[in-house]
Amino acid sequence: MSRVFNFSAGPSCLPEEVLKECAAEMLDCNGTGQSVMEMSHRSSAYEPIQQDAEKMVRKLMNVPDNYKVLFIQGGGSTQFAMVALNLGIKSGKAAYINTGVWAKKAAAEAKKLGVKVDVIASSEDKNFSYIPKVEKIEGDYDYAYICYNNTIMGTHYEYIPETGNIPLVADISSCILSEPLDVSKFGLLFAGAQKNLAPAGVTLVIIRDDLITETPRSGTPTMLTYKTHADADSMYNTPPCYTIYVLGKVMHWIEKNGGAEGMLKLNKEKADYLYNYLDNNDFYHATAEKGSRSLMNVPFLTKYDGDKATEINKKFVKEASEKGLINLAGHRLVGGMRASIYNAMTLNGVKTLVEFMKEFAAKN
Repeated sequence: MSRVFNFSAGPSCLPEEVLKECAAEMLDCNGTGQSVMEMSHRSSAYEPIQQDAEKMVRKLMNVPDNYKVLFIQGGGSTQFAMVALNLGIKSGKAAYINTGVWAKKAAAEAKKLGVKVDVIASSEDKNFSYIPKVEKIEGDYDYAYICYNNTIMGTHYEYIPETGNIPLVADISSCILSEPLDVSKFGLLFAGAQKNLAPAGVTLVIIRDDLITETPRSGTPTMLTYKTHADADSMYNTPPCYTIYVLGKVMHWIEKNGGAEGMLKLNKEKADYLYNYLDNNDFYHATAEKGSRSLMNVPFLTKYDGDKATEINKKFVKEASEKGLINLAGHRLVGGMRASIYNAMTLNGVKTLVEFMKEFAAKN
């Protein structure tokens, strides 16, 4: 069977070039006679792999020297707790901007752990179809929290809130290295790997040194303490070696394709192509408002409502899948369809999708 175009929100498609490299090295990586899956994480065979992955993250994201790069397990959802446990320890207060499911879950987790959460802005009034404009955040907050790109709702921050001395925390899981980002404007960034970096299994955390505390909230487990991982160079316990190995290869692929700037150019071309079609026909429409639209996740609806919409959506997803365009079903909170067009999705994939959309609209 030929390769499909995978529009999944995650785990998502990986660059074919990287997959082929991994396949070629599956039984013998770097002349060791073994797979990375089999290597001891403390061996001379594996350690350079993880060191190279960190070096490439630092290079491509221009990570300042006073930040640690950590590889942590548990996904982005575990970071909801780690952020609260490690950062919410002075005033015990934090500011959250609610832009949808993931920001909401992060706030709920912080509350559960005893942090006083102030939701200082929300786009819930329009089903999270836009990003609220909060240019400045002030107050005695331990940190401010945003979800920079919202996978489900297809929205994205086109600005970075000014927070002064308040550390800004951002979940960048679904947009990491899709565009340049000034790391120095944040206290902590984290990203689950399974969208733009690697298979699921590792979460990349970039944290400023002064936020790595000796004393997190009382009762914090050892594994949920940033200092544990920082002191051990992300090897306190066995890391997800293979996922980190793939992440390193993806970093080199990104560098070869122009780095974050090259990714932005490609991603804008893909997103513009799809949004231009959505904005200039009478059968489909994008759900995210202009000025807040994601380059990575594009939810869209048809002109139909109610039962007819449900019927048409199912038909669209089924017929698209038969054409090799898979995982296009929208999230239940938005409905319709969603095309996730991460770094590894090609322009050809997006153009093939739009051609199918045109054919489908003509028939229905």
